[in-house]
Amino acid sequence: MEAFRGFFTAPVFDHVLVLVTGAVLTPGKRTVSAVLRIMGLAQASDFALYHHVLSQARWDGRAIACKLLMMILDRFLPAGPVIIGIDDTIERRWGHNIAARGIYRDPVRSSHGHFVKASGLRWLSFMAMIPLPFARRHWALPFLTILSPSQRYDERRGGRHKSLVDWTRQGILQIRRWLPDRLIIIVADSSFAAIELIAAVRRHVCFITRLRLDANLFAPPPECRRGRGRPAKKGRKLPKLADILADPTTVWTTIMMAAWYGGKRCRLEFVSGTAIWYHAGSPPLPIRWVLVRDPAGIRKPQAFLCTNLDATPATILGWYVHRWSIETTFQETREHLGVETQRQWSDRAIARTTPALLGLFSLITLWAAKAKIAAALHPRSAAWYSKNEPTFSDALATVRRILWSFPNLSISRLNPANVEIPAALLERLLEAVCYTT
Repeated sequence: MEAFRGFFTAPVFDHVLVLVTGAVLTPGKRTVSAVLRIMGLAQASDFALYHHVLSQARWDGRAIACKLLMMILDRFLPAGPVIIGIDDTIERRWGHNIAARGIYRDPVRSSHGHFVKASGLRWLSFMAMIPLPFARRHWALPFLTILSPSQRYDERRGGRHKSLVDWTRQGILQIRRWLPDRLIIIVADSSFAAIELIAAVRRHVCFITRLRLDANLFAPPPECRRGRGRPAKKGRKLPKLADILADPTTVWTTIMMAAWYGGKRCRLEFVSGTAIWYHAGSPPLPIRWVLVRDPAGIRKPQAFLCTNLDATPATILGWYVHRWSIETTFQETREHLGVETQRQWSDRAIARTTPALLGLFSLITLWAAKAKIAAALHPRSAAWYSKNEPTFSDALATVRRILWSFPNLSISRLNPANVEIPAALLERLLEAVCYTT
């Protein structure tokens, strides 16, 4: 945490250390009150100052996000391409004081044939897809999370409404300024497959996302002759990907993906090409498209696009596979870090708390990867459950064990099996266990 000292005043930083440590140790709801209880400060008369860290204190969350990203890359990926996954999530919140909330499609409860609405806050999260020394798959480590308020909220305040695409464009360009010398690869789902967005960032990053099977694809424009009027934006119209999929003469190439859905090996068939993706009123977008089908017929065909025309289909698919760790991160933060359990009502505290909890996911991962802590990091298993590698719950439990045991416990020299626990610490442990929900 010493790396973040310069972003706060000295008194505020002391309170930040308490809040961060308490957020790690607290089970259940991640409210400031729960944090103070777990830290033994339930009777502290200055409890309001800990609430003020989120609601009133001056500190720059964007600068902290930049520092967190640099810490992640310095530890796990000091060189090479940086894969950034982006996705939005809904924090289900109700109440008149939650001014920025809106009504959105619930991606967790909805399906292709069933639409479920949810009232809450929409967050746009940027995560670094990082290989970890203690895990086989890439983990998605959040470092920048942005609140995307509803249109009703912006109209009520008299400001211009920024759509999710607008916030995404600003976030990508900000990351480009933070990493001017690194190749940045953005992977996103179909919600971000907008020509305006991709055209605005394609010269700065490599963008990969899903592509509709009925997308309007065209050949490159012919060479312009001098004195022949306005240059053409596109060439002849190409067959739609749905027609290529149904065409029996299409030549498919077989590829074995080492990790596909569920991290399992999968045999796929693909066909690829380059084209201009174009809609009237939008800039022409050169892309490489990849159409994939499952020869076993278990999964539906999918199409992907990449703004790097020289990337191979295998590379594109390999980059996109890492995006699925984002959903795991969202699920882990809800289950183990109490996202959606906070109770702040002020606009500033709301805009800070959820990004802080998602950033805590990355901090815990950084701590768990330290040599002294990683030596004690083992998957929790039982006779009825075999676990091959650690997950975030194991990383969190290992960090908690370090925080609880050192330097509060002492071992008897005469009988090493006996451990002396201070009465105050024992009371905190018992309260944490008894009030866990």
